Parts: sequence; structure tokens; C-alpha cells
Amino acid sequence: MLNTSDIMETINMIQNENLDVRTITMGISLLDCADSDIDKSCEKVYNKIYRLAKDLVKTGENIEKKYGIPIVNKRISVTPIAMLVAASGGDPVKYAKTLDKVAKAVGVNFIGGYSALVQKGFSAGDRELIESIPRALAETEFVCSSVNVGSTKAGINMDAVKLMGRVVRDAAELTKDRQCIGAAKLVVFCNAPEDNPFMAGAFHGPGEPDCVLNVGVSGPGVVRAVLAKMPKEAKLEEVADVIKKTAFKITRMGQLVGSEASAALGVPFGIIDLSLAPTPAIGDSVAHILEEIGIEQCGGPGTTAALAMLNDAVKKGGVMASSAVGGLSGAFIPVTEDAGMIDAARSGVLTIEKLEAMTAVCSVGLDMIVIPGDSSPETISAIIADEAAIGMVNSKTTAVRVIPAIGLKDSEELEFGGLLGSGPIMKVNTKSPAVMIERGGRIPAPLQSLKN
Repeated sequence: MLNTSDIMETINMIQNENLDVRTITMGISLLDCADSDIDKSCEKVYNKIYRLAKDLVKTGENIEKKYGIPIVNKRISVTPIAMLVAASGGDPVKYAKTLDKVAKAVGVNFIGGYSALVQKGFSAGDRELIESIPRALAETEFVCSSVNVGSTKAGINMDAVKLMGRVVRDAAELTKDRQCIGAAKLVVFCNAPEDNPFMAGAFHGPGEPDCVLNVGVSGPGVVRAVLAKMPKEAKLEEVADVIKKTAFKITRMGQLVGSEASAALGVPFGIIDLSLAPTPAIGDSVAHILEEIGIEQCGGPGTTAALAMLNDAVKKGGVMASSAVGGLSGAFIPVTEDAGMIDAARSGVLTIEKLEAMTAVCSVGLDMIVIPGDSSPETISAIIADEAAIGMVNSKTTAVRVIPAIGLKDSEELEFGGLLGSGPIMKVNTKSPAVMIERGGRIPAPLQSLKN
């Protein structure tokens, strides 16, 4: 039975509180596209992606019209391309250009999977792909890249961490005439999930089906609106309960969209990623949720505790609504994509050090942070290492997506537009970590890894 009040509530969420399905992401395995000839492999890649995803955008648009639910992005994730490079050799950027071409042909917003999984060391194809990332991102429009450098089971590959500091810097340098966008499409993970629908970190894990549909739902504006109606004297357990109930409703909407898209496309439904993914739009901010809970401004004392409660309540509500919750699922804190985070960073209340503390209790990590353009590769590597250590020890996914603002002054900002937003340059500690980073090797897995 349809409840009229529930229908009206959902309509209000969509029209007035920025509720949307942030993405439907088709994951496609390219393992059967491997070939010793890179040109033949690229041809197979294009043909398989086009065959499976040619109706993805149209299907999303049909669901939007049918239910009136905005589906902001239609995306594709593929098998980590380093695995194909291992078989074919050659210039990995050929694969990036193939992915870019097919993404344009089928009309998706982004395609992810120009990736390598090197948490325990480099295998064939990994280093070649990683070193090609800056060029691949500079020479394509739709391609996103990710590298997993650590895990709770394996420890942290510090040789990869060292390499990624330079790769991030070079990706920004090669796209400095485009707001350093290359670095904004590159994320470095610890404990990367195989079924993440969100960019830039989406890739189709080796353990996933041949083709699957994952859904990413968002709704920070809805949560904030509900909390704004609560009395200021309400106990925190009451606040958490309201968040859980709201997350339940948001997830049910995602379940509907995922099931419909899966049936229409004839591919299995994978997971719903219930992540409160903010946008620069006013009222669609995780920072503003924390402020509704009772923090004067995001980054002030109490921020980490409020975020921990929010993240936990979101997950509990989502799990009750669907048996297919996965991916990252939690509260995202990307600075340039969140109006409240942008304001807090501009005022100096929100610092990188505070953000690092916050990442210990939320999804995913240091995300979309603009740093000084003269930050050294070693400093970037050390930021990656710190964040990977939080993920490794706490058995959670963490990540780093920082954008060195090449050629900009401290008072200036990068302007990406759209969902990527804009952001001020945040100060970075200038004490050198070069000796540690130059050591290389591997930080051993923690005691928590022994759970067999």
C-alpha cells in the first residue's frame, strides 16, 4: 500500500531539499579484453563497453521521467587497466584514450578504472600505468584514475606512496591551464572497495561479476532539513534516531532506482552506496548538518564527535533499508564540493589537520582539498601515508585527493564548477618528510590484520 504522506514527503525532499540519486554506475569487467596486442585489446575494450553501456544514459533518463527522481550522473567503472597493460605492454595512455572515446560515445559523465592495485607491491603493468597517469588525465576529458597503496591485510606500499606524490603533482602541473583538473580526477586509496560507484575512485574489482549496476544515493540537504526542525534541547540519541530514519527513506529510493535500472538494462543489481555526498548548492552540505547538530562552525571543537555519530546513524539506517548496502556508505567531506566546508576553510576554522582527524570516523578521506602549488612531492606522499595509516589501522577505507594549485597565490582559489565546486588554498605544514619518504619499502600490516 502506498502511503500518501510518504509520497508527499519524498516529493518535498526532491523539490526543496536537494534529494537525488547521485549516480548509477555500470561496472564492466574487461578481463576478457586482454590481448598481447594493445591495439586489439583497445578495440575489444571499446566494443564491450559500448555494447553493455549504450543504453545506460537513456535508461537513467527514463527512470527520472517515470518517478521524478533526479539522477545526476550516469557513469561507468571498469577493471583496473593495469591488469590489461600487464598482458599487452605498450603505452597505457592508449587505453585511457579508448575509455575517453567510448565514454563520449555512450554519453556518460565519467569513466573510472584507470587504476592499479599495488598495496603489497608492483606486478606487471602497475608501474607503467601509474607513471602514465598525469599524461592520461591531461589528454582525456572523462577518465578518472585511482591507485590503492595500502590495506589492513597488506600494510602500506611506501614505494607506491613515494611515486604517487610525484604523480599527483605532475597531474596538476600538466593541467594547470584547466584549474589543475588532472589532480581532481585522481584518488589514492587504502582499503579501496571493489564496488564503489563514486568517482574518482570507482573501479570494477576483479571479484565482481562481468557486468553489474551500482547506485550512489545522496541527501545531506534532507538530513539537514529534518534536524533543523528538531528542538535544540533534543538529546543526541534522538538526533541519531532521526538521522537513521531519514537515511532509511533515502536508501529505499535508491533501491527502487537500482532495481528499475537493473531490470531495464538486463544486468545484475549490485549495491547501494548510501553516502551523504554534498554539493556546492546551498543547503546540500555535510558541514551544515554538523552545525545543525550543534557545532558553531565545521572544524570547531566537537566536529569529529558529531561526524562520528552522523556516519554511524547513516549506515544503520541504510542497512535496515536494503540488503545490498556497500561501496563507501557514510558521510563524505570533500572540501571544494561542500558549501559549508568551503566557508569553514576560507575562515580558517577548518584545517587539514582537523580534516585528517575527521577522516578517522567517516567516509572517505582527505577529499578535494586545494593545497599550495609549491607543495613538494615528498609532502604530498607524506599526506597520503598519514591517511593510509588511518585506514590501515582502523580497517576502513581512506583516500587522498589533493589538488596542488600550480601558479596560484595563497589568497586565490581554484574554480572547477559543477559538482566539483571551488576551494581556497589550505595551508600545509612545511616541515620536510623527505627522509622518511626516501626510505621506501613497506610499512608492515598491523596486528589487526591477523583475523583469519
